[in-house]
Amino acid sequence: MIPAMKKLPRLHLFCALVAFTILPVSVGAQQQSFQEWLAELRAEAREMGISESTLSAALDDLQPVERVVDLDRSQPEFMQTFTRYINLRITPLQIARGRALLEEHATLLSRVQQRYGVQPHYLVSFWALESNYGAATGGFTVVSALATLAYDPRRADFFRRELLTALRIIDDGHIPAERMTGSWAGAMGQLQFLPSTFASYAVDGDNDGRIDIWNSLPDVFHSAANFLSKSGWQGDERWGREVVLPESFDYALSGTRVRKRLDEWRALGVTRVNGGPLPAVDMEGSIVIPAGADGPAFLVYNNYRTTLVWNRSTFYAISVGHLADRFVGGAPIQRMPANEQALSRNDVLELQELLNQKGFDAGPVDGILGGQTRNAIRDYQRQAGSPQDGYASYGLLEALRN
Repeated sequence: MIPAMKKLPRLHLFCALVAFTILPVSVGAQQQSFQEWLAELRAEAREMGISESTLSAALDDLQPVERVVDLDRSQPEFMQTFTRYINLRITPLQIARGRALLEEHATLLSRVQQRYGVQPHYLVSFWALESNYGAATGGFTVVSALATLAYDPRRADFFRRELLTALRIIDDGHIPAERMTGSWAGAMGQLQFLPSTFASYAVDGDNDGRIDIWNSLPDVFHSAANFLSKSGWQGDERWGREVVLPESFDYALSGTRVRKRLDEWRALGVTRVNGGPLPAVDMEGSIVIPAGADGPAFLVYNNYRTTLVWNRSTFYAISVGHLADRFVGGAPIQRMPANEQALSRNDVLELQELLNQKGFDAGPVDGILGGQTRNAIRDYQRQAGSPQDGYASYGLLEALRN
């Protein structure tokens, strides 16, 4: 039997990474040398009970990886649009591949569903989004990547905890140090779990005495389903659906902070995309408009919110749900924007500066379209008499300039 690992706070890859502001600090700015820092880390791991053989295998000859620092500091020149995000991830090839894998692994996925209550087409969709069905798991050694980020002062405490947990995973015999590969941020295997997520939710699905989310599909699917189940997934519900909003819709009601029963949305004129009524079931949902008032609208349910526990991106959560729908015969999104224009980071900085100048508190001018900036956009839209969708468009920037 493998010893039970210490439970750590639930954290998943992008939940923990996307919200930090880039600061002008490099590994070279650390006053303590890397070898001095590593000696202290080794002593702390030893006090936790990590074996000398594991510490030697994982930490001997370890050096910071400058490429990890470069990737951590990099920022995209342009903000990704919903259209581009969806088109890159949901393609005819991806849909066909997912359907084939659903059929190929039907027996395993059925057993997982019986145990955890997570439907197979959703599990395969998460698998697709995280690692392209296991084909793209990252080319970094996790210990090296995490050590680099833990040595860097910017987020040292968070990544130090992840690194120590990774050492515990190695010491418990789940994966050798040299085979623990993942992303530059330490996300591991076919599920891109951080070590803390692995420690709390990973499952030995094939009963071989270790958990291998790199190579064992039983471990992959059991672990994913366990995470979702314990995060609140409802096995008898869908994630949401595309809907049509009435012309008179109050866009201040959009966003996950507003929940209404389906009969309430129905009374407000929200319909299915075919014009039919919403189902007469006792459920609550929220209206999400990822591309603003001119793009598609989605009525999302509890399982959408559970997907946000895995990854706090609206684009990601819609993509997981929509790809799962496509696996089982669902239609393409009907109201994709015809010409969605991406804002550059400089555009976002200007947008925030203009909002602040005009008395709408967009928060720090940091180029990040967070909740405070979107609330400021809504406040401006309310005053301007335009739909309060909170969407940062190029047209909005032009209006602020004028």
